[in-house]
Amino acid sequence: MSEKKSVKSRVQNFGSFLSSMVMPNIAALIAWGFMAALFIPTGWLPNENFNKIVGPLLKYAIPMLIAYTGGNLVNPKMGGVVGVVALLGAIAAAENEVMLVAAMLLGPLAGWLLKKLQDAYDGHVPQGFEMLVNNFSAGFLALGLSLISYVLVAPLISGLTGILAAGINFLLEKSLLPLVHIFIEPAKILFLNNAINHGIFTPIGLDQAATSGKSILFMIESNPGPGLGVLLAYTFFGKKEERSSAAGAAIIQVFGGIHEIFFPYVLMNPKLILATILGGASGTFTLEILKGGLVASPSPGSILAWLAMTPKGSYLATILGFVVATLVSLLVASFILKTSKSSKTFDQASKDLSDSKNSSKSSLENETKSFSNISKIRFACDAGMGSSAMGASILKKN
Repeated sequence: MSEKKSVKSRVQNFGSFLSSMVMPNIAALIAWGFMAALFIPTGWLPNENFNKIVGPLLKYAIPMLIAYTGGNLVNPKMGGVVGVVALLGAIAAAENEVMLVAAMLLGPLAGWLLKKLQDAYDGHVPQGFEMLVNNFSAGFLALGLSLISYVLVAPLISGLTGILAAGINFLLEKSLLPLVHIFIEPAKILFLNNAINHGIFTPIGLDQAATSGKSILFMIESNPGPGLGVLLAYTFFGKKEERSSAAGAAIIQVFGGIHEIFFPYVLMNPKLILATILGGASGTFTLEILKGGLVASPSPGSILAWLAMTPKGSYLATILGFVVATLVSLLVASFILKTSKSSKTFDQASKDLSDSKNSSKSSLENETKSFSNISKIRFACDAGMGSSAMGASILKKN
């Protein structure tokens, strides 16, 4: 029994750690979502110049921010810096993949390895050389991890992409469309949605549309319902800080069609992948029954683009396919969020932080009283950085 509790606790801690990496960077994802919805060629205000920001923001900035956050969580002493440099190896080796998963792996790993390295030489460095040793050890570790990520991490993610693509093709050949979401939804969370949609579904769908005037394949990956259901569940049943960001993300998801905006919310609680699978499968099943389909691939995958690409006489199927997927995803995600118990809520964490600050303030006041009889203070400069001069000037001002 205790072993089961231990496993459950570890899973909860893992989800909490993922949340700690992603939540501080939600603003960057929202900024990218709005920018993509507005300025990409198929956006609402296409702009060739502004569109140049969209790609680098997703490929470089967001993964680097997550890697930096993850590294700093494990080791505030340069863990984030080493994590970013390590991640750049994987980014440089990747062609079309977004290295978000690599960021969530390499950031904490770099922080942990750096901590182990610092612990190993702690107490063995001559006085005055601490800064020199810290910087060089972190730099060499970052160099090694960057090379390893270039050689190993990027090919592993590319291999995962190939496996998922093969699974999707198999289900398509066997006419098991609803089951294809077992592969699609996890692949989407890894930011492989565009590769799946445009690399697999669009070529096959175009052939079907040329003969029958429409294709359901255009609606499988692009259905905004599963993602909207997850975001609505967070809006209704998420924690305080999650609710405020999820509501804005839901608007981007359904009207802007930027599906990437909901991926981090699933990564924060990996069990929510079940909600997107069931939501997507139910939506596709509904479309199959009602013989729904679109005339071309919707881009971006918003409900507005869906309606614009719907042929005459198929609007009921399009609307119900979206609504059913949203409701199923919402119900499953709501159940998961309501039954998931974290060790601490955001409100409890804030209270603990406040108590910690008050305790620190009280301790500082006591220490100040105990040092009230000190008349002389001497400074020893740390590695020639001028700390003694700075400290002396601060005391003179006060």
